[in-house]
Amino acid sequence: MDLYIPLIALGVLAFVFAAGSVVMASFTGPKRWNRARLDAYECGIEPTPQPVGGGRFPIKYYLTAMLFIIFDIEIIFLYPWAVAFDQMGMFALVEMVLFVAAVLVAYAYVWRRGGLEWD
Repeated sequence: MDLYIPLIALGVLAFVFAAGSVVMASFTGPKRWNRARLDAYECGIEPTPQPVGGGRFPIKYYLTAMLFIIFDIEIIFLYPWAVAFDQMGMFALVEMVLFVAAVLVAYAYVWRRGGLEWD
């Protein structure tokens, strides 16, 4: 149990800091409410009316999200492999080279098709 005391203390400290920040902001923040403050923040641009159902998003948003997931999963597979590399031997090295090669082929395909260009 002694090993968990620093983690518990850090968690308590983080909670106290977060709660204290919210409470202090409510006391020290401005109390003047106006139309601009109640509007959604749009980086200084007037918000445009949205069609019913939210409208359509360009497919590039979804492709970018899928690319992020693919490379995130690659990292998830690489980390345990790197930790246990000494025990696994040559078979694991060959398997990881094939896995990274497959991911690099997919990356080259997306790059060639212009999936990484953000317009």
